Order: sequence, then structure tokens, then C-alpha cells
Amino acid sequence: MLERITARRAELDELEEHLVKQLVEVRTERDELAVAEHVLERVSEQLANERASVTPTPGRVGGRAVMLIPHRTSGVEESTLPPDCQRILASVRQAAGPVMARQVGDALGTDVSVRAEPEPLRGILVRLVDRGWLRKLPDGRFTTCL
Repeated sequence: MLERITARRAELDELEEHLVKQLVEVRTERDELAVAEHVLERVSEQLANERASVTPTPGRVGGRAVMLIPHRTSGVEESTLPPDCQRILASVRQAAGPVMARQVGDALGTDVSVRAEPEPLRGILVRLVDRGWLRKLPDGRFTTCL
């Protein structure tokens, strides 16, 4: 009987050692998750603050000035968009329905007879879609957001 008690005690000691190791691993992972959560909160706050900046900042890429389009959020007005984007939005809004990039170019007075001419305009339209100012339909036409 004493042998059984000794054997069982050895089993329980081994189990305890294993559980202590697992507990250390769990606590370590929990600490890592807490740090990750804190970092995520800080990054989210920074992104929210950047998006809340309503004045478009002129940017430069490769020495060229680029037009920065802010994300559409509840506090961002259409007047914060660059003038070209405001004219594009007005053109899409005035159309009888969804429009192609060429139709927007026609309305803005851009020469769309050459195939490559509407491409820069199409790029701006896509950025307006990405930022939530317009919607792009599956057939490639653009329309205002509801």
C-alpha cells in the first residue's frame, strides 16, 4: 500500500510540475496579448486622429505635387476636398444616373477623344470611391453615395 501511495505522489508531483509550466506559458501569453492590445489601441487612436484632420495637406511624390483626398466621415465636409474633386462630384451628382469616366470628362470639358485622356480622371474617381465619396458599380460606372 505504501508503494501505491509513493507512486501516486510521484505522479501528482509530475503533474504539478507540468501544470506549473503551463501556467507560466499562459501568463506569458496573456501579458503579450495585453501589450498587443495596448499597441492596437494606440495605433487606432493615431489613425482616427489622422482621419479627423479635415484639411487636405498638399503632398509631394517624386517631386510632383499630388492631390490628397480625405476619407469621408461624419465630420468631413465636401468643401474640404480639392476643387477638382468638388467639380467631379458635382458632375456625377448632376448626371441623370450612373456615369462612365468619359462622361464625367465630357461634362468637365476634358478632351476624351484620345483613349488615354480619361485615365487620370478615372484614377481620381477610383480614389473618391476608396475614400467613400462615390460608389462604383460592377459595370464600371460611378454614382453618388446614398
